[in-house]
Amino acid sequence: MPTSKPRRQNDMPFVMGVLNVTPDSFSDGGDFVDLAAAVDRAMEMLEKGADVIDIGGESTRPGADPVPVDEELRRVIPVIKALRDETAARISIDTFKPAVARAAIEAGADIWNDVRALQEDGALETAADLGVPVILMHMSGTPKTMQDKPDYQDVVGEVCDFLTERADLAMAAGVKADCIWLDPGIGFGKTLDHNLALMHDLDQVIALGYPVLFGASRKRFIAAIDESGSDEMERLGGSLAAAMRAAQAGAAMVRVHDVRMTVQALKVQAAIKRGKA
Repeated sequence: MPTSKPRRQNDMPFVMGVLNVTPDSFSDGGDFVDLAAAVDRAMEMLEKGADVIDIGGESTRPGADPVPVDEELRRVIPVIKALRDETAARISIDTFKPAVARAAIEAGADIWNDVRALQEDGALETAADLGVPVILMHMSGTPKTMQDKPDYQDVVGEVCDFLTERADLAMAAGVKADCIWLDPGIGFGKTLDHNLALMHDLDQVIALGYPVLFGASRKRFIAAIDESGSDEMERLGGSLAAAMRAAQAGAAMVRVHDVRMTVQALKVQAAIKRGKA
């Protein structure tokens, strides 16, 4: 198990910029389906301080319908290839399908971000064969069903147990320990109280010993706390608060839509913690 957690300069987490090339994602669906628009958006996020661009071709919003492999490939592969021609920055493929992950890595992606934590048939073997960093996320059910009736006796303990089990299975399949990242899956099959408990006790996920990716950007729990965030674009304050909590707890990377404001907030938080510029 890795004992060191990757950290950005000045003890800041890395920043992963969200790029959904889908027509139906909850926040930016339809905005970047055009190839040129997608590449421009990725380059803009990199210029604003993103360390990684996470490209997704299938919406995982609550209630989302599945997308066939061929369609997902059609959406993501041209963007990965075009972006790789423009930059050497790290690219992540957000998919749970092994065939899409393999094609994406071959096209130039560097990281596999899997909301299903390698549970699809052949995913464990594919991850071992690819040999790239893989992010294992907790989700109860599927995007179509995950918010029907989320139920836990101990959400923090159950999420930690699940992630530990998936990491162990990944290593048993041949994935190297230092390639494994974890994600507690804020908003994926969880109520408001479940999400808050996970954020409050995020230290327990960090304590599992793997680098942790944290993603709460623009998610609907923010509107459940403050009704002024009913529009996804009005959730910046809540998104920053969640990202700051993740950084405070020791998350290695935060996944966000609003890169520039998140980087600024992280820089200020880190300076305050140091007590100097």
